Amino acid sequence: MELYQRLPPDAIKIVLVLFLSFLIGLEREDRKAKGGAFLFGGVRTFPLIGLIGYSIALLSGPQLLPLTIGFLVIAGFLLLSYWHKLTSADYAGVTTEMSGLTTFLVGALVCYGHFWIATTLGVASLLLLELKTALEQLAARFAPQEILTFAKFLLLTGVILPMLPRQEFTRFHINPFKTWLVVVAISAISYGSYVLQRVTKARGGVVLAALLGGAYSSTVTTVVMARRAARENHPRLFAGGILIASGVMYLRLSILLALFNRQLMSLLDLSFLVLAGLAVSVGWLWTRGTDATDQGVQQEFEPKNPLELLAAFVFAALFLGMLVATQLATTYLGKAGVNTLAAVMGVTDVDPFIMGMTQAAGSLTPLKVAAAAVLIAAASNNLVKGIYAYSLADRKTGLQSLALLTGLAAAGLIPLFWLGS
Repeated sequence: MELYQRLPPDAIKIVLVLFLSFLIGLEREDRKAKGGAFLFGGVRTFPLIGLIGYSIALLSGPQLLPLTIGFLVIAGFLLLSYWHKLTSADYAGVTTEMSGLTTFLVGALVCYGHFWIATTLGVASLLLLELKTALEQLAARFAPQEILTFAKFLLLTGVILPMLPRQEFTRFHINPFKTWLVVVAISAISYGSYVLQRVTKARGGVVLAALLGGAYSSTVTTVVMARRAARENHPRLFAGGILIASGVMYLRLSILLALFNRQLMSLLDLSFLVLAGLAVSVGWLWTRGTDATDQGVQQEFEPKNPLELLAAFVFAALFLGMLVATQLATTYLGKAGVNTLAAVMGVTDVDPFIMGMTQAAGSLTPLKVAAAAVLIAAASNNLVKGIYAYSLADRKTGLQSLALLTGLAAAGLIPLFWLGS
C-alpha cells in the first residue's frame, strides 16, 4: 500500500495500458502461431500502440485534433497491413486491424482517467477475439429471419416505446405509453418462449413443448398438440401436455399482473400459483401414464414468430377496446356486465382483456370486480381450449383433454367465493 502511494499517478496508468494491450497482443500472437498466414502485430506491437495512444492523449490535453491525427496515422499503418493481406491471401479479415485501433483508444481512455471504460473495452475486445470460433458457430445457428425478429423486438422496445407520451387522454384514461408497455411486456414473454422453443427444437419432448408453449400461448399450443394427437396414439401424453400448457398460462398471467397492477396481483397471486402448480403437476402425472403404444414421439411444434408488427398494433387496438368496453360495462351494466364480457373474451384471446383489467382495476373498476373478471376470463378460456382439443384431436385425447381442462376451469372459479362475487 505504501509503495502504491509513492508511485506517480501516471505510472499506474501506464501499467494498466501495458497490461490491457499486452493481453490483446498475446491473443493475436497465439492466433498468428496457429494460423501460419501473415497477421499484423503481437505481444510487442499492441502494447506500443496502446502507449502511443496514451502519449498522444497526454500531449493533446483537452484538444482532440492532435489525438485524431494520431488515430488516423495509426489507422494508415493498419490499412497498409490490410492491403498486404489482400494481395497475399484469398481471404483477409480485418479483425486484427480493428483490434489495433481499439488498443489505441484504450491508451487514450486511460490517459483521460476513464479506467472502467478502458478496461471494459479491452476485456470485451479480448473476448471477441478469443471466442471467434464459438461466435461464428453461434451466428451460423441463427437464420436471417431470426435476426429480423430480434430487430422487430428492438423496434417495439427501444424505438416506439420512448417516443410515446406518458399522460392520460379522454375520459377513459388512455395512456399511450402504458398501452405500448403492455404490448412490450406481452411480446417479451412470448418472444422469450419463442427463442427457447427454437433453441430446444428437436431436443425436447411433448412436455417441454407444453411448458414453453404455455408461456408463448396456451391456446396455440392446445391447437397444435390436439392436431398432432390426431396422428399419434398417445392420448395421455398429449392430454397431459395440453393441461400443462394451461397451467403455465396462470404463471404467465401472474407475471403480467405483478408488472402492471400489484393490488390486483395481491388478490390473485396465491390462487394463480396454486392453479398453476395443480395443473402442471396433474398434467405431468397424466403424461406418465401408459398409452396403448410404446412408439416414441418427436417434438414437431414450430412456434410462429410472435413479433409481427401488425400483430403488435392489433393487440394494442384490442387492449384499448377492452379498456373502453370494461369502463362502459362497469358504468352501465355493473358487475354482471363485466363478468359477461370476461366470459365472452375467454372464447378468443384473454390477454387484451386481462391486461385491460390491470389498467382499470382500482380506478375505473373496483379491485374485487376486476379480480373476479380475470378469473372468469381464464376459466372460460380453459373451457374453450377443452372444446378445441375435443374437436381437433382423436376421441380419447379429446375426451381426456376436455375433462382435464373443464376440471381446471371449475377449479379456477373457486376463488370467486372468497372474493365475495
